[in-house]
Amino acid sequence: MENVRSEQLFNRAQQKIPGGVNSPVRAFGAVGGHPFFVERAQGPWLYDVDGNRYLDYVCSWGPGILGHAHPQVVEAVQRACAGGLTFGAPTAGEVELAERISVCVPDAEMVRLVSSGTEAVMSAVRVARGYTGREKIIKFAGNYHGHSDGLLVKAGSGLMTQSVPDSAGVPEGYAACTLTAVYNDEESVRALMEENHGQVAAVVVEPVAANMGVVPPKKGFLEFLRRITKEHGALLLFDEVITGFRLGLGGASGYTGVHADLYTFGKIVGGGMPLAAYGGRRDIMSCVAPLGAVYQAGTLSGNPVAVAAGVATLKILMDDPGIYERIDRRARTLEEAYRSAGLVVNRAGSLLSAFFVPGWKDGGVWENASGTGDRGQERRRQLRQVENYGDACLCDRKAFAAYFNNMLERGIYVAPSQFEAMFVSDAHSDELIAKTCEAIAVSVGSGCVSGCV
Repeated sequence: MENVRSEQLFNRAQQKIPGGVNSPVRAFGAVGGHPFFVERAQGPWLYDVDGNRYLDYVCSWGPGILGHAHPQVVEAVQRACAGGLTFGAPTAGEVELAERISVCVPDAEMVRLVSSGTEAVMSAVRVARGYTGREKIIKFAGNYHGHSDGLLVKAGSGLMTQSVPDSAGVPEGYAACTLTAVYNDEESVRALMEENHGQVAAVVVEPVAANMGVVPPKKGFLEFLRRITKEHGALLLFDEVITGFRLGLGGASGYTGVHADLYTFGKIVGGGMPLAAYGGRRDIMSCVAPLGAVYQAGTLSGNPVAVAAGVATLKILMDDPGIYERIDRRARTLEEAYRSAGLVVNRAGSLLSAFFVPGWKDGGVWENASGTGDRGQERRRQLRQVENYGDACLCDRKAFAAYFNNMLERGIYVAPSQFEAMFVSDAHSDELIAKTCEAIAVSVGSGCVSGCV
């Protein structure tokens, strides 16, 4: 594809913007080449500055559940813009959005709006510490909770793509209060709880991990987290910046039946605008200023334009719950196509990831299995699974890069990282899904033999 203007823009961007991008994974560092620059988007399509069109499965990393530029959402934003961009004072839209969130997720009895997922999780953790009077939290390797200092410890997402385990610039004192467990491993959590008895404020978890690739919880894992947090007087915090309103209107609690104490929402809740939220039990959220002593503020929190987009999006989803059946069914079709091509696939609703596990061409025999002794042998027998951060890290990134570039050449844009999710929107028709399946068969089969970068 012709990409002269994108290349020129990227060269200019690198002179003024670190790495030429405003979020690391956009740089295409893991897949080679340079990013294309988007000019506009409509429905399931992205159009770049060179006139190329791409079928988009990134969906702005999750918000685009309805597709790009949905008419009702755009109209709501335009109306809001005409009335003013920001006031620094309450609006009726904020109340409606908070009410809609609570209707969909009843556990979110009170809600505070903020401007980003990072801010939502950072604030929710502060609330957990303020409520419990404890300092330590437990998170999971490969779970990404934004880029606040205390949570950039063995995080997923772009950190995995760049092979950066932790961020420079984070004081040791912050990291010391963050304990890291193994996702889907109950004993790792139990050991940390016992070693730090009475000191853990919260267990913070992506209920369906989506930043080391999609990794669903094993049967009983979330139920275990619910039990052990109650036993130790800690809170359970579901980071649903990605899964909120993606797995269903009820998010992870509706999808799994497990109920947390605190929740964070982003992506879809803002309808494509910079907006996020955190919420939970009334007694816990009553700790937030001005009711309580936990301080959190923001000039643009509850921004009227962003709120309008969020309200419009949730209204569409609430009025047409059949959207979830459609996108789940289409994601299942993609899952089957990837499996037919020989890849390991994890899917939860309309979220999925295809993994190039070691030995994927030969049926997935893991020669460099994780673990030692009996545990290592057990892992060698579990040939077709990705259950945690260690499993994901073993994947063949060169094979993924070749597949990515082959898909891009065919006009299909998937996330430029083995460790990100693929998102299906309601704008992806059955016909487009069928064409994508055809491209998968060719891109995986041929590209990863001869095209590895």
